[in-house]
Amino acid sequence: MAAALGWAVAVLVLALAEGADALDNGLARTPPMGWLHWERFLCTTDCASAPHACVSEQLFMQMADLLAAEGWRDAGYEYVCIDDCWMAPSRDGGDRLQPDTQRFPHGIRRLADYVHSKGLKLGIYGDVGNKTCAGYPGSYGHYDLDAQTFADWGVDLLKFDGCYHGTLDLLAEGYKNMSLALNKTGRSIVYSCEWPFYMLPVQKPNYTEVKQYCNHWRNFADVFDAWISIKSILDWTASHQDIIVDVAGPGGWNDPDMLVIGNFGLSWDQQVTQMALWAIMAAPLFMSNDLRQISPQAKRLLQNKEVIAINQDPLGKQGYRITKDNNFELWERPLTGRAYAVAVVNRQEIGGPQLFTFATSFLGNGLACNPACSIQQILPTSEDYGLHNWVSFLKVKVNPTGTVLLKAAVIEELPEEKLAPNSKKPSLDTL
Repeated sequence: MAAALGWAVAVLVLALAEGADALDNGLARTPPMGWLHWERFLCTTDCASAPHACVSEQLFMQMADLLAAEGWRDAGYEYVCIDDCWMAPSRDGGDRLQPDTQRFPHGIRRLADYVHSKGLKLGIYGDVGNKTCAGYPGSYGHYDLDAQTFADWGVDLLKFDGCYHGTLDLLAEGYKNMSLALNKTGRSIVYSCEWPFYMLPVQKPNYTEVKQYCNHWRNFADVFDAWISIKSILDWTASHQDIIVDVAGPGGWNDPDMLVIGNFGLSWDQQVTQMALWAIMAAPLFMSNDLRQISPQAKRLLQNKEVIAINQDPLGKQGYRITKDNNFELWERPLTGRAYAVAVVNRQEIGGPQLFTFATSFLGNGLACNPACSIQQILPTSEDYGLHNWVSFLKVKVNPTGTVLLKAAVIEELPEEKLAPNSKKPSLDTL
């Protein structure tokens, strides 16, 4: 507990300071949101046997239609992103990248125009090395040409992978060169990097430098549709929060990878946990699911306006874990107006719902409810917890592998008689 409080103090100090300089392209002032094909559709290229799942212009046009028509765009999901396996096996006669002509018969420019006509933006994939992770042409030695090609096509975001990069020096040089090349095109293109992920097995990334070149960056392995994957991402993030949290902010974000909500591998409570913690972590929100088949329940979760508002909070501070107590974790994120988002995570995977009690003085280093605050539960359901003060204790019930997401809004002055009955400081034996 003492260590956790020390961390909260450190983060509060950092929150008052200016973050690291971000890539100066004016983009990603809040975490980007959209849809990305990889986790759900992988490298499916056989359109004859899998016509509804193959990586083709039809898939992306259908997703664009649904994003525009089903409330996703209005909720903030604006990027339709192509991942690996869109390319032809070789470059064209002018040494330019080209799409597979069977699966993208009208080309990327036409697809971008279609996506733009829906009020959306198009993302595409490339690789810093000689080949992409799936073996298609990489951008090594072609950074300027490829950046201009993407700009000419009307691309709005580049996800730049790091397979087959060679040495760490070439890795860093490649990511920097592509960043500069994108800016030289004059087109606004969000730059998504995987630079730190490929560095971490060998050396600690210089996150200040990474943020100077990238709008968001991956640190950890690909997410997959299973609770063990979500757990590992949360564990890695918490164990490295002292080096990654303070660098995140407007223009540059840590990216824990795609939202897999609405797929097959997560229980409902685990889907709530992913949505809540991705909001706490100020993560880019890129869904990888099939919007043609998504359940109404998953759709409501992904479009929850209050959760998205936390994710998109303009203060731009990433959240962090403040304590771990047996099977429970307590996370918080500073928000505008001295508010805080709070996530109570139950990591137990057996039994039924468990109660967790914590002091409001834990939140915001004692400032979140000083002198008083109103507390609202946002997930898994909406609930009013009433008014509390800085010496209150809060008790929440959380399902196994689930999360309760709260928002505490400070109230500067409030007569004591208006506080909720449980706002009086209880004795320790009531815990």
